[in-house]
Amino acid sequence: MNYKIVFLDVDGTITHHENGSIPNSTVEAINTLISKGIKVVAATGRPLSMCKELEELGIGTFITANGGYVKHGHEVIHKVPMDRTIVQEVVEFAKTENNGLSFYTEGFSMNGVTEGGILTALKETLSLDEYPETNSSIHEEDVFLLCLFADDETVGKYTKTFPHLTFRRWHPYVLNVLQEDVSKSRAIMKTLEFFGIDQSEAIAFGDGENDIDMLELAGLGIAMGNGSEKLKAVADFVTKPSGEDGIEFALRKFAVI
Repeated sequence: MNYKIVFLDVDGTITHHENGSIPNSTVEAINTLISKGIKVVAATGRPLSMCKELEELGIGTFITANGGYVKHGHEVIHKVPMDRTIVQEVVEFAKTENNGLSFYTEGFSMNGVTEGGILTALKETLSLDEYPETNSSIHEEDVFLLCLFADDETVGKYTKTFPHLTFRRWHPYVLNVLQEDVSKSRAIMKTLEFFGIDQSEAIAFGDGENDIDMLELAGLGIAMGNGSEKLKAVADFVTKPSGEDGIEFALRKFAVI
């Protein structure tokens, strides 16, 4: 198969699953893909502001905020901003309940609530060791993804208060708060349309359950060896862990590089 585009999740896929570094083999694999004219897209839960090291690798297209905001160079391919009134309503409710919220614009900020579960989740999902800045005027900006930090019991209060919103868990302590569908697969379809590439010509790599739809959509879906069991179940191939040259191993196996 003549693959033309590779979508790479970032944390736990491009980055080492244990220490967050980017393995040399992955850097070289990305360089080889680009030199062969194969497009490389980072498809991440990160906001765009946390993708600088990926830009330095030569990647120029970013699906960020779990699919809520897509940019190629300086051109916005796709964005799903939330209604600012709804953002404000959720912020006010979270304030009364003392729950953490994170806001994905081109940058990343939170509502100022701090507790151990939040910091653990930030470390596990975005490799952050400390809280980002607090944004008290977030309702004045375009928010492409809103996340709630909560257990299932707490989420019940939100679903009752906001029946028009969807709360989709993607981490044991983090949920996407959605006004309309935001997903990596929807963003990938917009990206493929932008480049004029068929989904059968796409490869997708991931490690988390928020990558399931992405792997199902791509012509070749590859799960990292360190990935979730649910993801591995839908993958076409399970490669080695990200920290054990998993990306390079799979690309060589399928003769892409």
